Parts: sequence; C-alpha cells; structure tokens
Amino acid sequence: MTDQQRTYPDGVPSWVDLNTPDPGDSQAFYRGLFGWDFETATPPGVPPYEIATLGGLDVGGLAPTSDASVADAGPAFWATYVSVDDADATVERAVAAGGKVVSYPQGGGDGGRSAVLSDPAGAEIRLWEPKQRLGAQKVNEPGSWVFNHLRSPGPDALDFYRAVWGWEDIDMSGTTMIRRLGYGAHLAATVSPQIMEMIASVGAPAEFADVVAAWSPEVAAGDPYWHVSFSVADRDVAAARAVELGASVEDTAETEWSRDATIVDPQGARLTLSQFVPPT
Repeated sequence: MTDQQRTYPDGVPSWVDLNTPDPGDSQAFYRGLFGWDFETATPPGVPPYEIATLGGLDVGGLAPTSDASVADAGPAFWATYVSVDDADATVERAVAAGGKVVSYPQGGGDGGRSAVLSDPAGAEIRLWEPKQRLGAQKVNEPGSWVFNHLRSPGPDALDFYRAVWGWEDIDMSGTTMIRRLGYGAHLAATVSPQIMEMIASVGAPAEFADVVAAWSPEVAAGDPYWHVSFSVADRDVAAARAVELGASVEDTAETEWSRDATIVDPQGARLTLSQFVPPT
C-alpha cells in the first residue's frame, strides 16, 4: 500500500452511504459495530451529510431521509455509487440503455457531483463524479466496505451495466463476478503495486484483479437492489455485537472465500458482514 489517495476509474464502484430516517441512532450503531467516527461534510442550514471515517480515512457516508425505501433493501438502505468521469454523459448512456433518472446530476460542493439512476429492473444505482472527495479511502479491511452484489433475478440483469460501463461477467466457482477491464492495472499503478502477487498468494485467478462487483440472482427474493458488504475480522463476533446493538441476523453462509452474516440494522437497512477466509 502506498501513501497516495485511492482513486477509482470510470465505471468502478467508489462509495457507499447509508440513507436513514434516524441519523443519530444509525451513527451510534455503526460506531459501536465498526468503530466509525463521523464528521459533517455539509454547510450549516442544509440536511447534514456525515462522512464516516475509520482511522482517519473515509469509509462511507450517512444521509438523513424521511421516506427511505429501496425495494428489498429495507426502510433504511445502503446505496452504491459508481465513479464516473462525466455524470451528464453517463446519464445519457443510461437512458439510452433503458434506465430511468431518479435524480439528475447535481453539485455536491467541492466534493463532487452525484446522480441517481434506476436500471431497467428497478435496482437503484448512483453516480459519483469526484472532485475533492475521490471515494472510499479505506476498503477491504475490517470495519470498511468490501463488496457489492446486484441482487436481481432477471436473466438480462447485467445488460444495462454492460451498455453503460462495458462491464463483463465471468463465472468464478459458481459465482457471477463483474469485471471492469483495466481496474487491476490501475490498482497496480497506484495504491496496490503488489496486487497480482497478493491475488496469486490466496489462489485466486488473475482475472479477479478486475472484479468490481457480483451478481446474485439466487438471493433476490424481493425487488432488485444493490446489496453492500463490509469486512469483519470474525463473522460470529461481529454478528453477536450487531445483535447487542439492536440489529437482527437474517442469515449466515459459508462460501469458498468467506464466512458471511446478513443483518438488518436497527433502522431496517440490510447489509452483510463478511469475514475473508481464503481456501487452504
């Protein structure tokens, strides 16, 4: 890892935030679960947008909302943002590909510009055109964001994303992973010069360097949405702590690479706690 800031090429998920009707309660929950601190990024007089930090590095955001609901994600929900070079041009491509505009690009001060889209199946995906805030600066470590799954049952669920960002899907041990070609090379040239060696050391295929998300049709019991996972050191310990803080455990699972617990936080947001366990 180098000291430079983490950047995200066009078409790579770069940020997550929690939209919640009770920001104070949500801050207390995630402070207790992950050890996050919060700092207000918005000026006085507007609804406060909080930046969650861990060890002084940005890990996500928290926004107040009175009517939050993204399908099966819950009454409160975690939203996924994809980094874009040009939000206006991306919106045009998205509409041409069958998507709908929920919120047109708007300024986020010196931080950047955002927009909200709905894919043809109804899953909400957000755009982030960065200025000073480049995206999450601590990822893939306990207490930070680690992955995103598109939970959408339709056989054509990825067509929209292929058209907008050129995403490619690849089967890895029975899981449909989504790749943005060139992302691994970007990481190697910036914050992770040893990424290929790290991937090889845990027995993952070289193609994993370009993986930016996954598609999970088999767990899309409700309406389509983007599901967010966070890294934890120990799934069972983290899940028990979440319950102590008022969450409920929806299910647990073991995969080839992880031990997971899907929880519902006290405000109704669904997320997964994921412990990385590489094959031995």
